[in-house]
Amino acid sequence: MALRKNDEIKLNIESLTSDGSGIGRYDGQAVFVRGTAAGDEIIAHIIKTAKNYAVGKLAEIVSPAPCRVEPDCPVASKCGGCSFRHISYAAELEYKLSRVNDAMQRIGHIDIEAEEILGADEINRYRNKAQYPVYVENGNLTAGFYAYKSHRVIPCESCLLQPAEFENGIAAFSKWVKKNNITSYDEKTGKGLLRHIYFRKAFATGQVMACAVINGSAVPDKEYLIELLQQAFENLKSVVININTENTNVILGGKTVTLWGDDRITDELLGKRFVISPESFYQVNHAQCERLYQTAAEFANLQGNETVLDMFCGAGTIGLTLADKCKSLVGVEIVPSAVENARENAALNGVANARFICADAFEGAKQITEMGIKPDIAIVDPPRKGCQKELFDVFDSLGINKIVYVSCDPATLARDAAILYDKGYEIKRLKAVDLFPRTVHVETVCLLSRTI
Repeated sequence: MALRKNDEIKLNIESLTSDGSGIGRYDGQAVFVRGTAAGDEIIAHIIKTAKNYAVGKLAEIVSPAPCRVEPDCPVASKCGGCSFRHISYAAELEYKLSRVNDAMQRIGHIDIEAEEILGADEINRYRNKAQYPVYVENGNLTAGFYAYKSHRVIPCESCLLQPAEFENGIAAFSKWVKKNNITSYDEKTGKGLLRHIYFRKAFATGQVMACAVINGSAVPDKEYLIELLQQAFENLKSVVININTENTNVILGGKTVTLWGDDRITDELLGKRFVISPESFYQVNHAQCERLYQTAAEFANLQGNETVLDMFCGAGTIGLTLADKCKSLVGVEIVPSAVENARENAALNGVANARFICADAFEGAKQITEMGIKPDIAIVDPPRKGCQKELFDVFDSLGINKIVYVSCDPATLARDAAILYDKGYEIKRLKAVDLFPRTVHVETVCLLSRTI
């Protein structure tokens, strides 16, 4: 019998999807239910039906899976940030490792399994960056995170993923909003001033950046806001506004103005110092980032005479941690402020054998070709969508025989690994690193090489 909306059915959850939803089958039809665990027996309330599947809402747990735990966050079932606060961390790591392996076999058609997954020692309070969507009602500020697959803000000022001191920052903004009758941005009308509140913390130095993302060119009573933020953060280094007047769901706009202090903060990774601007890409988990980069260095196995190409280099973090192990380093990044940071980071660390090019990955690779640079190894750390296929053609023409691919999406890594396989590259090593405990995301480091 076909399922209909509002049906309630008993369901055994067999496995999890890539977004962390449970999968059960009812008369052979797949039913997806968020907030469940493999091994749960549940009652599901059907909220959507389609020809080949249905979506349900967890109504009752009849028999819990052995890995199920009591969520430690009161909004875990509503907030779209965390997906696994209802299962043990061991079960989460098992799921993430299987997800990497499954992607390689099912999408890449490559018969390989990851050596291990490097789990985190700390699964709470690890994020060094928080971007809070906000709304203001009757003069009162509410900050939180979006509900799953929506732009509805779930109030959550005390998020277990963020440093506890960020709560003080939210309280400071709340007082400023109340005193100055600040309005919040409305996506439907395009009106309202405050869009997001954004904090960054450098875990090694303790420095904090506070940023208001605004739909305008300035904020009222900035002196009061600065005073409140100085009281909120012991190690406040920077107060900035980011201007975003576009009708978009992209958080940051193209212009940032410093209200007080510096326009960046400084952190340390693997003995190197790094300056970070609001727009710079920088891994959100400091401790696990170091393990990720150590794994990349292990896979690269540099001998000191190589030219390294660092694609999607951001503020230069991966490449510069390898610079003293190679002959020369060339980084490519599309964000101008990140390239500026990378160059400053090279100078800050006394790295003289590195240069950085501001371009997208494909154009940057073409420039390198025109400059006559012949890299021996490429380090790539692309966004979630993976690499342009044409980029691998450039790698091929450059004669690059070793690639260390750092990925935040097992699916696009598997797709790109299959493309590289057709060009003669084989996966030699594969490890997963959990930079995002309690969420569905997982990083993977892959070594691909071909015979010269």
